Amino acid sequence: MTQPDKTPEPEGQVSDAVKGNWVDNYAPEGLRPYLRLSRADRPIGTWLLLLPCWWGLALAILHDGQARWMDLWIFVGCGAGAWLMRGAGCTWNDITDRDIDAAVERTRSRPIPSGQVLPTQAAAWMIAQSMVAFAILLTFNWNAIALGVLSLLPVAIYPFAKRFTWWPQVFLGLAFNWGALLAWVAHTGSLSVAPVILYLAGIAWTLFYDTIYAHQDKEDDALIGVKSTARLFGNQTAAWLRWFLVAAVSLLALATIAAILGGVDDNPLKMLVALLAPMAMGWHMLWQLKTLNIDDPARCLVLFRANRDTGLIPLLFFAVAMFL
Repeated sequence: MTQPDKTPEPEGQVSDAVKGNWVDNYAPEGLRPYLRLSRADRPIGTWLLLLPCWWGLALAILHDGQARWMDLWIFVGCGAGAWLMRGAGCTWNDITDRDIDAAVERTRSRPIPSGQVLPTQAAAWMIAQSMVAFAILLTFNWNAIALGVLSLLPVAIYPFAKRFTWWPQVFLGLAFNWGALLAWVAHTGSLSVAPVILYLAGIAWTLFYDTIYAHQDKEDDALIGVKSTARLFGNQTAAWLRWFLVAAVSLLALATIAAILGGVDDNPLKMLVALLAPMAMGWHMLWQLKTLNIDDPARCLVLFRANRDTGLIPLLFFAVAMFL
């Protein structure tokens, strides 16, 4: 009796990439290592960078009481910019972490430690992505451009955070949620209390999902001395995640209230529908918490990826509220 044929994995595939992804199956062979550097084969990071941008834009529209044609470009531009800057940031992360990645089971198949790309080639790729993203940023107003340039600071620091603090997830949150501020300013032209609170909500959410993610590598991290909230919290992780859940939901609710009450249309029905956003998001985070097993790396990865839906849920309610 013959055994069924098994399709071999594409050459150079990264171990935690989505199986059957377009990069490994359809991208030109010479471009694949660079797209892997950008995590194009693992799109969840782009979603997690993009969603706070769309939150900020949605709340800005609710604040002003109307959408403009420019908002369509902000929506699309944030999508393209998130893809590019996530790629540039991941490339920078892989350049700085190449020795650490070579020592961790899950990451040693990445393009630089596996020898698919040289660090100098990766640096050139990072600059190319950044320049295209900067060209998109230049289509926004001057205050948004200034914020976009300033975002490079937390992006540059993040890869080094796990070397000097047990809270590198905070630095990831600072970088990944900057778009909430930028998209608000791209629409309104200036900052206010609401986007700052929204930014803090995003950071709490990042602490939630990236602590789950970090539990995949905690054993290797302990061996090589890399710090993370997963290692810091240990068996108390669930208790800490509850606090991050409460903080994210509460701050998102406060940001929503501040945006609508401080705007031109404080319609009670609009407020009610918009406030369903943090509630629904909280239920999704609670489901993750109840099904989490910190000693099961595969489960941690599934739940981490589920946060795309966690972030999309508020957008659905914000979008309905816009039409009220």
